[in-house]
Amino acid sequence: MMLQVENLHVYYGAIQALKGISFHLEKGEIVALIGANGAGKTTTLNTISGLLRARQGSISFLGEDISKIPAEDIVYKKIIHVPEGRKIFATLSVMENLEIGAYTMTDKNKIAENIEQMFQRFPRLKERQNQLGGTLSGGEQQMLAIARGLMTNPVLILLDEPSMGLAPVIVEQIFEIIQEINAQGTSVLLVEQNAQMALSIADRAYVFETGTITLEDEAHKLLENPLVIEAYLGGH
Repeated sequence: MMLQVENLHVYYGAIQALKGISFHLEKGEIVALIGANGAGKTTTLNTISGLLRARQGSISFLGEDISKIPAEDIVYKKIIHVPEGRKIFATLSVMENLEIGAYTMTDKNKIAENIEQMFQRFPRLKERQNQLGGTLSGGEQQMLAIARGLMTNPVLILLDEPSMGLAPVIVEQIFEIIQEINAQGTSVLLVEQNAQMALSIADRAYVFETGTITLEDEAHKLLENPLVIEAYLGGH
């Protein structure tokens, strides 16, 4: 078991965003969290990565409770969060964004090696390495956000809405990249509005509704579940 979330309660002021959710992710899995906007999916990722504090419940990573650990220290546990909206540094170059991604590392040779690996995986970023992040297309910015996250060789990557605002052909590329990352040994917790795409690559998935988990199953079964089809897959 890599990640175990138990009875998580999270509030924004007086508003309860998560109402006692529990789920798990095993080593090597892609687990998708699907559901409507405002259902609590992003809140879940933000709580795991330490950006939010749970009022109740626990988050266990490789057997260690990380629910009280500050966000900047979570990164040292090899958990990386690629947030919704990409959040790249618009006024820094592609190369500088990647270097910032490696801030937990001290070995300059290893950093250079990782940058080279990112350029092999994302040839577009290599072509644009001196370009400012803010001048990249949406798809290139998403690639940069993922590459920046991968600079520390994470064992778990939290991906929040990687397809948002991207053309369908770019979405397919991004999802292929997610599968490649997973095939090379990184576990993936994926929050995604595009339920069809998410379920097509995930091993298992959880369906969120207003701060609770209403369904969980193997992803391929959820793709055929009438309730999921009606609510999230356009009714076909």
